[in-house]
Amino acid sequence: MEANSILAYGDAVGIALVFAGAIVVVGVVGFVTLYMARGRQQKAKAETEAQLASARTEAQRIVAQAEAQAKTEFLKLREKFDAESESAREGLRAEEKRVAKREDLVDEKLETLSTKERLQDTASKALAEKEKALVERDRQINDIIAQQKAQLMKVANLSVEEARAIVMAKTEKDMEKETSQIIQRKVEEAKDTAEVQAREIIITAIQRYAADHTTESTVSTVDIPSDEMKGRVIGREGRNIRAFEKATGVDVIVDDTPGVVVVSGFDPIRREVARRSLERLIQDGRIHPTRIEEIVASTEKEVAKQVSEAGKKALVDANIRGLHNKLVELLGRLHFRTSYGQNVLKHSMEVAYLSQMIAEEMGLNGGIARRAGLLHDIGKAVDHEVEGTHPDIGADLCKRYGEREEIINAVGGHHGDVEAKSPYTFIVAAADAISASRPGARRETLERYVQRLQKLEEIAKSFEGVQQAYAIQAGREVRVIVSAEQVDDRLSAKVARDIAKRIEDEMEYPGEIKVTLVRELRCVEYAK
Repeated sequence: MEANSILAYGDAVGIALVFAGAIVVVGVVGFVTLYMARGRQQKAKAETEAQLASARTEAQRIVAQAEAQAKTEFLKLREKFDAESESAREGLRAEEKRVAKREDLVDEKLETLSTKERLQDTASKALAEKEKALVERDRQINDIIAQQKAQLMKVANLSVEEARAIVMAKTEKDMEKETSQIIQRKVEEAKDTAEVQAREIIITAIQRYAADHTTESTVSTVDIPSDEMKGRVIGREGRNIRAFEKATGVDVIVDDTPGVVVVSGFDPIRREVARRSLERLIQDGRIHPTRIEEIVASTEKEVAKQVSEAGKKALVDANIRGLHNKLVELLGRLHFRTSYGQNVLKHSMEVAYLSQMIAEEMGLNGGIARRAGLLHDIGKAVDHEVEGTHPDIGADLCKRYGEREEIINAVGGHHGDVEAKSPYTFIVAAADAISASRPGARRETLERYVQRLQKLEEIAKSFEGVQQAYAIQAGREVRVIVSAEQVDDRLSAKVARDIAKRIEDEMEYPGEIKVTLVRELRCVEYAK
């Protein structure tokens, strides 16, 4: 028991000792740690105080530097302000001098104006007195004129109206002479300044464009191998010829002329369809109403295709783009249209080329002139279907299908029917005259040719003082002989111009007509 108690006590003492040792170790460790922490705190405090001292020193240095810079900047601004103030004061002093000078000038002008006003008042009074004297003198002159008129009426036994008529007649005669002189002088001046240049431009255009002198015309006759074929064309009781005329819309003339059947129609397309259809029927030999309808329908398609191709080819040859399809078709129709024996499509191509050349020589747009020249006779494609002249019809078509204003005016005015609003109208008119009047371009029937010559002579003879008139050079010139007693040299120019103007207004002709007026005085005496 005692031994166990002793052992238990010993264990308790050992545990207590161990516990006490642990406490001592912990205390030592805690002390050491606290000591070290206090040392670090003191060191950190010292470093903080050193940094604060350094920051204060740096702040004082920055403040001092800023104060120095501020003083320097203030001094600079002060100097600049002083300089600007001095400059402003100099400007004000100069402006004061200018104002003072202007005041002096204004005073001088006021003085001058006062002087002028006094002079004007004096002049106005003098003018009023002169006006009063002029009125009195005018009254006296009117009285004298009235007395002289009364005396003249007593001496001449004429009324005022009769005297006025005599004076007006004399004045009119004098004016005619002066007008003739003016016309003659202006014509000579225009010839001197424009004739050479115009001739050069036209000659250059003609030389650059070389075309054939002959053109094809539409053929309206069909050759047949024998007179027996005429009977087959007519058919039993005329049924074949009636069916053919009904299908084509033309007249077929079968007469006694050997080897020929005539196709007549105002529409060139129908006439061409009829001509080709009749030729194919004669070659085929089978001529009856059913076959006629088949051949005519086939030929219409063929001609329509050719019309389209001819229009497109014309556009390619003329280098024109953007033309409406309807206008292209109408151009193709011109391939089958003739005027005075001249193929209208070829004529239009000539006018297009010539218009371009003339426009380029004058420094204008050749493309516009070429387009206007190609379309100038487009109205002839439908002038047998639409009422009106071909320039009016053509202008309406061009306007309808979106052509520009210059082209519309050129198409409508190339014969002078409407007022020309652009130089392209004159260019197209000149090119049209060149193409129509060149040798071999056109031909006329004998009857129309004779009528034109008679009309020329009639127009010339209708003027007062004309004794004789002769159309010469195939109607290209009219020779007019006037009375030397009724028409003097000065009035001759006016009469010639009046005749030319009336020919332009009343006649249609290709090219131009020269009016030559001859005035001579013949004195005849007989020696007996």
